[in-house]
Amino acid sequence: MGWFYGFKLHLIINEQGEILSFCLTSGNVDDRNEAVMDSLTKKIFGKLFADRGYISQELFEKLLKKDITLVTRAKKNMKNKLMNLYDRLMLRKRTVIESVNDFLKNICEIEHSRHRSIKNFLVNLLSALAAYSLLPKKPSICSASDTSKGILCLVD
Repeated sequence: MGWFYGFKLHLIINEQGEILSFCLTSGNVDDRNEAVMDSLTKKIFGKLFADRGYISQELFEKLLKKDITLVTRAKKNMKNKLMNLYDRLMLRKRTVIESVNDFLKNICEIEHSRHRSIKNFLVNLLSALAAYSLLPKKPSICSASDTSKGILCLVD
């Protein structure tokens, strides 16, 4: 066709797989965009585990001022830094966000290529997010009882 118009759905989830915050942008917006990160982290605190696309010293410092610690793996050309064991284990559990994306795409049918209007697209997106939030079983790291014991687990 010669053209492409895509979107990015930026998500923040908790350890139970529940969506805490989301932001919709066009496909050409950088992950580290200041406006996107401000809207995503408006009411968030604690540790934020992200992929390598979010690595930025400026973003790290800005989030640290908001009491958010950004934890990512180092890129291949970066020096290794010491990381505590809990953060290292939680970075391994980052696949849960990929499972949430898979649920949204395949089960809630968020990926749809035949939208006739922007309104149709947004209704489909919001209904998929609502359907996901109502699912009885979500991909998660720990159940509530295991969290109190300090056990890391992956629940289907």
